[in-house]
Amino acid sequence: MAFPSDLEIARGAKLRPIEEIAADMGLPSGLLEPYGRDVMKIDLAAVDELADAPKAKYVLVSAITPTPLGEGKTTTTVGLGQGFKHLGKRATIAIRQPSMGPTLGIKGGAAGGGYSQVVPMELLNLHLTGDMHAVTAAHNLLAAMLDNHLYQGNALGLDLSAVTWRRVLDMNDRALRNVVVGLGGRADGVTRQTGFDITAASEVMAALALTTGIEDLRARLGRIVVGYTHEGEPVTAEQLDAAGAMTVLLREAIKPNLMQTLENTPVLVHCGPFGNIATGNSSVVADLIGIRCGDYLVTEAGFGADMGAERFFNIKCRVSGQAPDAAVLVATVRALKAHSGKFRVVAGRPLPEDMLAENPDDVHAGAANLRKQIENIRMHGVSPVVAINAFPTDHPSEHAAIREIAESMGARVAVSTHFTEGGTGATELAEAVAEAAAEPSEFQLLYPSSAPLREKIETIATRVYGADGVSYSREASRQLETYERNGFGDLPVCMAKTHLSISSDPTLLGAPTGWTLPVREVRASVGAGFVYPVCGDMRTMPGLGASPAATRIDLDDDGEIVGLS
Repeated sequence: MAFPSDLEIARGAKLRPIEEIAADMGLPSGLLEPYGRDVMKIDLAAVDELADAPKAKYVLVSAITPTPLGEGKTTTTVGLGQGFKHLGKRATIAIRQPSMGPTLGIKGGAAGGGYSQVVPMELLNLHLTGDMHAVTAAHNLLAAMLDNHLYQGNALGLDLSAVTWRRVLDMNDRALRNVVVGLGGRADGVTRQTGFDITAASEVMAALALTTGIEDLRARLGRIVVGYTHEGEPVTAEQLDAAGAMTVLLREAIKPNLMQTLENTPVLVHCGPFGNIATGNSSVVADLIGIRCGDYLVTEAGFGADMGAERFFNIKCRVSGQAPDAAVLVATVRALKAHSGKFRVVAGRPLPEDMLAENPDDVHAGAANLRKQIENIRMHGVSPVVAINAFPTDHPSEHAAIREIAESMGARVAVSTHFTEGGTGATELAEAVAEAAAEPSEFQLLYPSSAPLREKIETIATRVYGADGVSYSREASRQLETYERNGFGDLPVCMAKTHLSISSDPTLLGAPTGWTLPVREVRASVGAGFVYPVCGDMRTMPGLGASPAATRIDLDDDGEIVGLS
């Protein structure tokens, strides 16, 4: 019998009333705002009202460098949260909201999978409570006010060639990457070249994810830099009188969304910043609430530990003041085999047949990446637990190979079958994480805020990525000098690079050495609160493939969604 689809499994879920889920978390009813039957928003007053509640152990879920197929971090996050329940522990999960672009493009859904899902699946993947649309509206309001300012005479003296603020859309649409606006007559605006990014890549989204409250959000939005004058002076959203209205549009979106898993574990779903050029983490405010609502708070960071986890540690935790107690590194047989360099994995295509054959030597051949990502967790003073995300095509000898590699690095390791068995399949992992989290925390940031921007960049490049050093283009050097001069030097850095390699070259597998990180330009997300060096070609507006998931999504005769997987 074929394994049921994610949607079929989700439709069979026995959901508890969401009010009961909230009550189990200790959330008073006065802090809850119902959105239909199965979702609630949580008022930010919960942060203060829960301040005296016991603090949960804080657990991050990250991964080794993934293949284009992904290695199941969200599914592992959900499975682990469910697994704690089988140990008699109360866990809360915090994840990002899926973007509809990838949902309708290649993923088909991003709510976990199998028997470790957030439900209702359709609601989570399609609109939810409209937070993505609110971010889109706030971002594009600023774009509209910027272009209107140019049309009305450009009193602030913006250099048209130095306007950096683009528009956004929560959809994969490559035709919008580069556009010309203002075509037509004079009444149609100032003609200039610009473009669209996907909403998840918006600085407004990053600011929302990193804010600690509505007043802080208002200040962050005001600091957003939309461009520069001919003299190189930054022009902000505050100067365009846009930040107040932007905050109003985000007044509801700032509140985290409460849902549940298939096994009724509470889930906070909030924000969805891009994982390549932003933090790739869910919101600070969701964590500030969730960390007072049980024994464990389990959250997830995008891509490998060199990407999302490094940003979680050095950007998100710097803002929130929270210190993680343990970190999970998701590893799969297929990813370690891919890092051997013997196989080519392509999204949307079946795995190579010889990759599925039993061969623990291929696993060992790709071990360098796992070892380096364990080091990347440890250098922040956090105890790593390697979670072997088991697939039906794996072989016991290959799991044993991963265990041997992890244990040789002194890391705890557990096999997890949460996809097929739900929480019961994650109890071994939950036990290992509980042991790691019980150890004294020695969390440390990688660099001080006061360090120069170049020192921050070079620290991450050499210590986390294993580069020999950093090379800067002339333009990047000029930008760094400008940012330091404009007072942005104390901001953390959020490295924009490929997620398919620890290096900046997606073709370099394992843990490459003997290379130099090239920084071709540096951008400032002053409102969000970080500077991001661009190392390679970053796409901020994805395109659709030859057979998008949208072609398979429809309504059946009963009005039920089909094709969402």
